Amino acid sequence: MTDDSPPAPTPSPSVPSVPGPAADVRLDTAALRLLAHPLRINVLTMLRQRGPSTATRVADELGINPGSASYHLRRLALGGLIVEEPGRGTGRERWWRAAHRQSQHDPAGGPPEEREAGRPYAHAVALAGADRLRRAADEIPLLPREWLDVSAYADFVLRLTPERAGRVKAEIFEVFARHRQEAERAEQAERPAEGEVPVAFQFQVFPVPGAVAPSAARPDAGGV
Repeated sequence: MTDDSPPAPTPSPSVPSVPGPAADVRLDTAALRLLAHPLRINVLTMLRQRGPSTATRVADELGINPGSASYHLRRLALGGLIVEEPGRGTGRERWWRAAHRQSQHDPAGGPPEEREAGRPYAHAVALAGADRLRRAADEIPLLPREWLDVSAYADFVLRLTPERAGRVKAEIFEVFARHRQEAERAEQAERPAEGEVPVAFQFQVFPVPGAVAPSAARPDAGGV
């Protein structure tokens, strides 16, 4: 999940729509405020990437206590971002799954209150991404050679105007949208490639820290 995710590709008439988690969700003001918390974003991301889970499993994966995992799962459920997995679990163990494939948020669109709510959300997304990158770094010494050879931890800097930076971002998002559509076609045809696993591409666009004067208005960035 990203702040300002690439748009979903237009389905081909020959490809049936995928129910449930395959649908994207556009984040409104309430959802942006709900997700203005890095840990909550990582809980949601885990369910989207790894499939249904319980509070205990979420806690083990993210290194938090089960009580905290349960709290964040309940908040996400109240916000409609996750739902209970039918037919699994017991009265003491509830299974949860993501209600959508990914979130859509356009920082440049929406009413003023939504744009302001997007600031603490974007802050939380950046912190959550940094935490996932740290956990990925911990696994580098253990990666099989074939995955280590194709992994990348790169940092590029270009001198751009906001308009040109937006064009570069849009071009890269188009590439991801095309490959996602190809992957969905293979999944719907039940022809997964051998050795296929979820692969995360972290893509950030931001001015080099210190290069842009801060805005005169500094909205409250309080979390939830």
